[in-house]
Amino acid sequence: MELSDYLRMFRRAWLTIAAFSLSGLLLGGAWALVTKPTYTGETQIFVAIQNSGSIQELQQGDTFSQARVQSYVQIINSPIVLQPVIDSLGLSTTAAELASRIKATSDPNTVLIDISVEDNSAVQAAAIAQGVADSTISAVDSLEKPQTGGSSPVKLSVIKPATAPLAPSAPNTRLSVLIGFVVGLGAGVATVIVRGSLDRRIRGEADLRLVTDAPLLGGISFDQDATKKPLLTQTPQQSPRAESFRQLRTNLRFANVAGQAKSVLITSSLPGEGKSTTATNLAIALSQAGQTVCLIDADLRRPMVGDYLGLARNAGLTTALMGAADVNDLLQRWGDNELYVLTSGEIPPNPSELLGSDAMQGLIQHLEDIFDHVIIDAPPLLPVTDAAVLAQHVGGIVLVVGVQKLKQQDLEKSLGSLQLVGSNLLGIVLNRLPAKGPDAYAYGYYQRDEEPSRRDKDLHRHATSIQDSDLSSDELFEQAATNSRRPASVFPSKSDS
Repeated sequence: MELSDYLRMFRRAWLTIAAFSLSGLLLGGAWALVTKPTYTGETQIFVAIQNSGSIQELQQGDTFSQARVQSYVQIINSPIVLQPVIDSLGLSTTAAELASRIKATSDPNTVLIDISVEDNSAVQAAAIAQGVADSTISAVDSLEKPQTGGSSPVKLSVIKPATAPLAPSAPNTRLSVLIGFVVGLGAGVATVIVRGSLDRRIRGEADLRLVTDAPLLGGISFDQDATKKPLLTQTPQQSPRAESFRQLRTNLRFANVAGQAKSVLITSSLPGEGKSTTATNLAIALSQAGQTVCLIDADLRRPMVGDYLGLARNAGLTTALMGAADVNDLLQRWGDNELYVLTSGEIPPNPSELLGSDAMQGLIQHLEDIFDHVIIDAPPLLPVTDAAVLAQHVGGIVLVVGVQKLKQQDLEKSLGSLQLVGSNLLGIVLNRLPAKGPDAYAYGYYQRDEEPSRRDKDLHRHATSIQDSDLSSDELFEQAATNSRRPASVFPSKSDS
């Protein structure tokens, strides 16, 4: 994975990272609050040699003191020093336990011994530190005293008496909070990376490009009101959802600029990706542009177009395929524009056979002669073979991909089934995209890092010109068709690129 992939992954899951970081920060603060404070009492001892004071004796004494200091540091944690402290202060502990709370150090270049004692009481920490210093002086004096009598040649003095500390030495609240934050941040980042590496769902164009280089015709943002108001006519004209379908209409017509694909099949890989609403709203958008459009509900297993448009479906496509009525008598006009709907009719026991029959092929050809566009809502590709069978009779395919729902391997299977029957994939529509974030759809989708194909460049240039030109949409479409008479591309796949 590249750096941009990790950055996109972090942008998608920034809430997870923030939650882990905040949790670590809170846990670090809570640990600091519940931990019993520890105080450190400190004192310092100076080691000197008792002599007459001549220069030679001073030099010898200094060397002797430095050599002996390290030995004195070692005996501080011994029972000979600590037991008198325990007895004098009345401590309920052993010499070994007390030794674990005492730290004695010395710089090899000095004759100073630093003693620090940790305790839950500031006063007692200072008392123990002072007691250890006094006991050390007594123990050294006893050990260094000559057996023949006389005074010890070594003299230890306390130069820094122990005082009760004003603030605890532990826990360090700031350090605990900082450590908790860093640990939480690291755990959040690691979780996002692992989860992102294992997640094979398609979330945007970046994930789509891992599977196919098929043109991206448009992206439809997620709208919570779409469940109750699925139709384009039920949303404000300037809403992002309405603009998404107008953009899809524009891009589809430029993708089919030669006009060879008058019939377009709308399908998806799995149920619930929004193919029926996409087909219905695309048909409405095309009719609003002044085109004559026929919308066919060819999903003979779970027909939804009639329900969306409020049309009866007791007689429709299956009625025409069975020869029980003429298709012209079964078309139902909808709305104020030239939109005619052929509902599913009665659900048959053999949908695949009906959709793959010569009668279906003849019906599509007949409607292509009458209408400017024939939009067909077909069943999903993976559960049944209806769409793959029907794909052989239409001019082009538009595959709807529901983000956050479809996995990459499922999309690969769908594209493989379309390639197997030699269908003409006009492009892909990403549905239910987030309105904001790294996967939000915008014109920037056509400005990819890699060099786009000539057709993608033309598509972007013509689509942008609609906003800047004084010509109407139909005049621009006609101009584009005149300037670029090229057939729609054959099925694209990543392996062919």
